[in-house]
Parts: sequence; structure tokens; C-alpha cells
Amino acid sequence: MTDDPGGVPADSLADPSADPLAARAARLASSTLANALDDAGLHHNAIATLKAVSPGMRFAGPAVTVLEVAGDYGAFTSEDFKVGAILEAAGPGDVIVVALGGAACSTWGGMASLAAKVKGVAGLLVDGGVRDLEEMIAFDFPVFARHLVPTSGRRRLKVEAIGAPVEVDGVAVVAGDIIVADGSGAVCLPRAGAEEIVTRAEALQRDDQAAVAEIQRGLGFSEAMKKFTRI
Repeated sequence: MTDDPGGVPADSLADPSADPLAARAARLASSTLANALDDAGLHHNAIATLKAVSPGMRFAGPAVTVLEVAGDYGAFTSEDFKVGAILEAAGPGDVIVVALGGAACSTWGGMASLAAKVKGVAGLLVDGGVRDLEEMIAFDFPVFARHLVPTSGRRRLKVEAIGAPVEVDGVAVVAGDIIVADGSGAVCLPRAGAEEIVTRAEALQRDDQAAVAEIQRGLGFSEAMKKFTRI
């Protein structure tokens, strides 16, 4: 565990050997990164309505994007439900990002969570449904989604593309963008500007830590807000 008030647990960090920049981003809160995105003119890159399926889940890593379409039961075949192909496309430290248009059927469940955990995938972000919450928790695989549902995606979903640009919760995501998700929500850091955004967020985190120390020493909150303008 980190001793820094503004930090995050060491066991929640991305694999630095997989993507050192993602490992730096993993040490930052989504809210701190959102402030840095504001400074970069990218306020629209906050993913506001997709939430952790269980408290305490978080992840950070480069996006592996998946585009899916949904229909009524029987609209597609079981072969169209290519969760295996999605897992094959993701490597250690990656975040799988599924654009499902908010559909309330499950693209992911407990067994997929186990397979992803064994492979070292960092987490899953779905603009749509997932199921098997208890198994996700048991397998310690972090998932953020719009819906928890019992309904299978087999014969209701089709994987149309892996690695193509997608949109989740109104936010454009390109393969390789860095996704960070925690209890406040998620953010997408465009790969082209991610280094600058993370560096700015690290500076903001240092300010937060200084503010914590001064408040603990008795500084009033109004004075703290004047001195530290981003808290």
C-alpha cells in the first residue's frame, strides 16, 4: 500500500513492463486526470456513466477496442459471439473497451473474467451489459459497465470489429489510448497527448498531497481552496 494520501494501492497498478506510461497513470486518481484533461482542453474525455460493478475495482492500461452490435434473441449466431477472439487480441496490462451502444445484454461473464485474469488483462470497460458479478469478484477481475444483467449475449450480440475506433459513453476511444478507471469513473487519455496529461496530473497530485498535509496541520478549508486552486 502507498503511504501517500493522494496515491493508490500498489497492488492496483498497471504492469510497468507492459506500458510504463500506463503504470504512471495507474498511480493517479481519475479525478486528478480529469483535471489535467481540462487543462489540455479535453474535458469531453471523461467517461461519466460507466461504473465499477463492485466497489474498490480500478484499472489502467492501453485500450484494446471492440465494436459490437446487439439485436433480439436469434438475430445472430453463437459464432458471432466472439469473446475468445477478444481475449486473444488482449495482452498483459491491456484494458478491453467494448462499444455496445448501451445494450442491456451481457457481452462478458465470469468465465471470461477468469480467462482474462489468468492472461494478465488489466480490466474491462463496457458500454453495455455484463453478468456473473459474484464470479468477477471471486476472480478479482475489475469490470466497469453500464448494466448488470442475467441475459446472455449469445445469439443477441455480434462482434463487428476488434481494434477499430469506437465510442463509449460518448467518448471516442482509439486502440492504444490509455484508460484509467476507479471509484469516481473513467477517463480516456489520447495516446498522442498522454505523456503531457500524465505529467500535469502528477503535478496536481503533488499539490493535493501538500493540501492534505496543511489541512491536517489545521489550515481552514477556505484558505486551502485559495492556496490550492484545484482541490
